[in-house]
Amino acid sequence: MFMDIELNMTFITLGGYVEVEKYRYLYFLIMLTFYILIICCNSVIVFLILIHQNLHEPMYIFIAALLINSVLFSTTVYPKILIDSLSESQIISYPACLFQVFVFYSVAASDFSLLAVMSYDRYVSICKPLQYPTIMRKTTVKVLLCLAWLLPVIHFAAGAMQIGHEKLCSFSIMGFYCNSSLLSMYCEKSRPLYGLFLLVITVIIPSLFILFTYTRIFMISYQSSRDVRRKAAQTCLPHLIVLISFTCICAFDGVIPRLKFVSKTVRLIMTLQVIVYTPLFNPIIYGLKMKEIYKHLKRLFCKGKLKPHLIKNNRKFHTFM
Repeated sequence: MFMDIELNMTFITLGGYVEVEKYRYLYFLIMLTFYILIICCNSVIVFLILIHQNLHEPMYIFIAALLINSVLFSTTVYPKILIDSLSESQIISYPACLFQVFVFYSVAASDFSLLAVMSYDRYVSICKPLQYPTIMRKTTVKVLLCLAWLLPVIHFAAGAMQIGHEKLCSFSIMGFYCNSSLLSMYCEKSRPLYGLFLLVITVIIPSLFILFTYTRIFMISYQSSRDVRRKAAQTCLPHLIVLISFTCICAFDGVIPRLKFVSKTVRLIMTLQVIVYTPLFNPIIYGLKMKEIYKHLKRLFCKGKLKPHLIKNNRKFHTFM
């Protein structure tokens, strides 16, 4: 049943699960593990950035914003998946489905904007080091953060309002959360202009800007000293890895709904890549590859191991005295 008579609300079936009746507890355990890992990994890095004064620099603030996006997206998707895995029927209300689509693509567009802002920060830091304090002031950072978060929300809110009142001719999605598959369910499918506008403004323009800034960085660092090249490699490489992986995942998400010929199991595995890979990959890359963050992570997790060593050294010192 797709319409609740009492509430007058349309429901959509999430048909991406494979033998959920048989493996519901396995689904629940796997997804709960992923969700806890995502929350913990991202939160630890954000916490370190917040409490350590030497990490209160624009680059680390933008990293924290990127990781907060991962937590926001995961919190929109995972609790519903956990509920569905233990439920008799896997359905979602149409407004909730629209909300998931809105958050999913707003966060994705915000990630592209943040990566563009981070590339600009690295460009100013490496190519114009003397002007960096005057260009990347606190006010500038706040404005860039607000723009990176608010502009995608405005763009996709307008898109959601446009399609929100369209008539549905289908009530089933081959997935376990709502994404661009929702567009195939509408009776009228002729709205390419606004979709193209969103693609250009939220993906293509930031990507071209990132390409331009990193090209300039590599050209200038190549002509500079070894220290400048090392600094460029240390700070830019993690951002480039995150950008490439995130772009691939976004392309992956766009391809999945159009793969009509693949089995449900293959589609399930492919969809899992989208909701697991980026939220877990980003904190790991930034935690291991960013020198200052890694230093604080090492202190945090090795604190208990270092205490006995310090106590032993103190005893030796007192004995010597």
